[in-house]
Amino acid sequence: MPSTSPHITSLATAPPAFENELGSVTLVDATVLPILNRLSIKRLVLEPGAIREPQWNVNANQLGYCLSGTVLVSILGDADVFSSFVVGAGQMYHVESGAVYHIENIGAERAEFVLALRNERPQHFSLRDSFNAMTDAVLGNTYDLPGSAFAAFDRSPAQQIVRRTGAADVPSTAGLPNAHLFDAEGQHPPLSYAYGEARLARKQYWAALEDISMYSLRIRESGMREPHWHPITGEMGYVEKGHARMRVLDPDNTLDEYLLSPGDVYFVPRAFPHHIEVLGEEDIHFLIFFDQPMPGDIGYRATASAFSREVLAASFDISERDLPRFPFTPIDPLMVARANPRDPVR
Repeated sequence: MPSTSPHITSLATAPPAFENELGSVTLVDATVLPILNRLSIKRLVLEPGAIREPQWNVNANQLGYCLSGTVLVSILGDADVFSSFVVGAGQMYHVESGAVYHIENIGAERAEFVLALRNERPQHFSLRDSFNAMTDAVLGNTYDLPGSAFAAFDRSPAQQIVRRTGAADVPSTAGLPNAHLFDAEGQHPPLSYAYGEARLARKQYWAALEDISMYSLRIRESGMREPHWHPITGEMGYVEKGHARMRVLDPDNTLDEYLLSPGDVYFVPRAFPHHIEVLGEEDIHFLIFFDQPMPGDIGYRATASAFSREVLAASFDISERDLPRFPFTPIDPLMVARANPRDPVR
């Protein structure tokens, strides 16, 4: 049964915004999930030989995470700065708002990406539509050619995904390091525990990021993401693998609890307390996007260490003698071990 929670939807089952025999684009924005703020998400599928035609985002920087396949990404940015590089599974790319770029499947298998955009209602222009807006004479003057040189152009709307004719043209430099490219899954996890690990695509490790970031979070059955909140960023998560339960406390003091499966997308507004735990024996893998380049959080563990036992006892209306002996925690651990039995699924 579909969830009735305002925090969750499915990117896997949402109808594509565009689809043909070469691939598809599926979008979850604030029209689909109204709670979204400053973030939205797309799923891009490209069959072998398919090209996501050149385009640019109007109002959003973009992060792309490669789930499978091998693609060539080419970007022309501000001041005519050009770069071209190859992206494989577990790697990411970043495109600034306004920079024109293309994505081309150069491998023998389907390529699939999750794209996060730094706006809840992203907009874009395509190269084809922008050419269609100009007359043959204007285009001729632009390229120092007669207007008749553009007579063969089909002025129909852009198709978003088109077919490559011939072999892919991959520059010899496309395999070199690039400021727009980040090997997320190749990173040694900055946070690693027996029960999970986190790889961090944030400005600390990827200088190109200005207003967006991503955590690749894996949690094993023996662990859980501790209850916490993010003071200055919302959190948008995509479930790549596994099943989990999430709880979110809303400001009206209602508790929203829902189950997560592969392909689901959730959103937690800034400063809303929430937590995630594994359901079943399979690990969970989340791609968690933030609207800040260096996201932070406040966890329940450190919070219990921030106040005196007298303050805590008064807050919970119990005697200090009955107050648990909270472990002193100056820095939250992100994940904790699940030593107690899992609560029943409601």
